[in-house]
Amino acid sequence: MATTVTLPDGTVLPALGVGTWNMGDSTTRKEEEIASLRYAIDHGVQVVDTAEMYGNGRSEILVGEAIAPMRKRVFLVSKVLPTNATAKAVAQSCRRSLKHMGTDWLDLYLLHWRGHVPLAETVEAFRTLQHEGLIRHWGVSNFDTDDMQDLQRCSGVGECAVNQVLYSLEHRGVEYDLLAADQQRQVVTMAYSPIGQGGALLANPALGQVAARHATSQGKATPAQVALAWVLRQPNMLAIPKAGTVGHMRLNLAAGELALTEQDLAELDAAFAPPVRKEALAMI
Repeated sequence: MATTVTLPDGTVLPALGVGTWNMGDSTTRKEEEIASLRYAIDHGVQVVDTAEMYGNGRSEILVGEAIAPMRKRVFLVSKVLPTNATAKAVAQSCRRSLKHMGTDWLDLYLLHWRGHVPLAETVEAFRTLQHEGLIRHWGVSNFDTDDMQDLQRCSGVGECAVNQVLYSLEHRGVEYDLLAADQQRQVVTMAYSPIGQGGALLANPALGQVAARHATSQGKATPAQVALAWVLRQPNMLAIPKAGTVGHMRLNLAAGELALTEQDLAELDAAFAPPVRKEALAMI
């Protein structure tokens, strides 16, 4: 299982980070969510991912409060909406996100998905933010193979650090060509929703059968841990599952202890077939 990923400039990061979609939406869950994020960072997680879209800024505000005592230990990621991808709006969005999170810089800034603004304009805006010291790296999200080819035409080798995409056992389309193409470009793949949304994925009997053969420091392995370990087995893969409680976060971190066998992988392939042709990029 991959334990780290390396960005084009040589920055090495743990392969397991945390996502924050829907976090910050409830005042009753606020303290629990903050505790979960701090627990993760205290136990070696560096990448914390959020976006201006999440809760219309509420997620960024919660993340900022959570990481305030430990900002220098965090590789902080946020995303700009495609409607804000013009040169002027990118700058405004970035500064608004920084204000929400009470920090002077983002470690990584992503275009959330491709819109109608020319990529060259957004790339130049990212370069300006780098020059000003407001962001350290930039990348994209929900970009398919043809999008990455277009991006390559207006950016230099190693400029785009990350492509964040939906990847899990139930969404394997990117395996057909995108994962290898990004790896060749030295672009790290960041997997969002790696254990699915809701219980459909985790209810599959194959996950339960594989889990029954494994254990972690937290006890018997769970289907969710198997699903996460399956994603993390990929080289060049950084996974960002969400965990709103310390207990859930503890289980996610323990998934890194699982080493899936050839038998495990074969059973999971039988239950969740890998792609045999190009598929449209899945998004949530």
